Amino acid sequence: MNIPDKKQPEKQPEEQPEKQQEINEVTPSPSPLERAGVRLQEDFPILQREVYGKPLVYLDNAATTQKPRQVVQSIVDGYYSANANVHRGVHFLSQQATELHEGAREAVRKFINARSSAEVIFTRGTTESINLLAHSYGEEFMKKGDEIIVSDMEHHSNIVPWQLLEARKGTAIKVIPTNSRGELLTGVYKGLFTKRTKLVSLTHVSNVLGTVNPVEEMIRIAHAHGVPVLLDGAQAAPHLGVDVQALDADFYAFSSHKMYGPTGIGVLYGKEQWLERLPPYQGGGEMIRSVSFKGTVFNELPFKFEAGTPDYIGTTAFAVALEYITGLGMENIARREHELTAYAMQRLSAIEGMRIYGAAEQRTGVISFLLGDIHPFDVGTLLDKLGIAVRTGHHCAQPLMRRLCIEGTVRVSLAFYNTREEIDVLADALERIRKMF
Repeated sequence: MNIPDKKQPEKQPEEQPEKQQEINEVTPSPSPLERAGVRLQEDFPILQREVYGKPLVYLDNAATTQKPRQVVQSIVDGYYSANANVHRGVHFLSQQATELHEGAREAVRKFINARSSAEVIFTRGTTESINLLAHSYGEEFMKKGDEIIVSDMEHHSNIVPWQLLEARKGTAIKVIPTNSRGELLTGVYKGLFTKRTKLVSLTHVSNVLGTVNPVEEMIRIAHAHGVPVLLDGAQAAPHLGVDVQALDADFYAFSSHKMYGPTGIGVLYGKEQWLERLPPYQGGGEMIRSVSFKGTVFNELPFKFEAGTPDYIGTTAFAVALEYITGLGMENIARREHELTAYAMQRLSAIEGMRIYGAAEQRTGVISFLLGDIHPFDVGTLLDKLGIAVRTGHHCAQPLMRRLCIEGTVRVSLAFYNTREEIDVLADALERIRKMF
């Protein structure tokens, strides 16, 4: 997608050179995404709507992002022009749908720089990706007394599947603690490994603190012990350039709906040498090569893990979303969101009674806070009446809440289509709420 250039200002009269120089000095050059501002607003119609008579300010992007017109149109076009079951038909529509579906797999491969499209498994989302691995890896490689290492900032979807494995097989979970800044204690992490450690499962970016964990270093440490690593990339893939080969991650999970794509689609990346050794997660059609009552021969990768009819309309739309954000440029997105986060931290920190949780040096645009002694639900409800959408509660991270000695927070999460003006609206609204209480 081409980013439109900003219209060039008219040339100032010759008699005002000093004034023009002053303007140039105080006005920074707009970023590519700022130049694309009008186009972005057109691409996301929902951002133009009103809530309770107020312009919508959508700041709940860590929960799900809004979808550009191109993604929605892809879904419509898919159902109206290329709707047929994939991989199973010789007729034109089936062949077309299959090409689109497998083209989407290749788009994902390129986006994360996987070595082969066989390493890209489509799931319903990050949660199912982790459950898939917990079942297949746990059944094949773990037995009673074996250990898995997670952190105390994990989303429930990277805790509960391992607890189910623990209940099923008698495995054990070890936990990496965080410091007061919301950073993992890598020194403690190094000491958690034993001969019984079989896997590390770690969030790339915290959905509460915004912390970008030092996953490269943590993967190197695990690999030095011969232990593979799964990264939960749900909060990283939309904001950072993810290169699974550079990370040397053994497994990587992420979701379409947090990346401007449709809901119900996710990815589990896995190194081929690992996926070949894992048993399938579900049985049924598509994941087989041959079936008889004497036994079943499973299909090749990645189809061994994709039982049943896939959401081929959704995967195609996900590919369109990936095309959209790569067209904007992941570096441009990261730069834009970094600037917005810095501005939001500046504005929110200046509010009396504000307590922001998480002060890691490396972070994304997730800001969790409490405003004085006001319950986060009350803050969220009042912000909603002013047209501002935020998230409140424990954010599916109750162990981290207990670590912070709180029940929940208000969470603001930014995306590239947000603006400084929206952050000003948020800050002014919080000041108004503070005065009410």
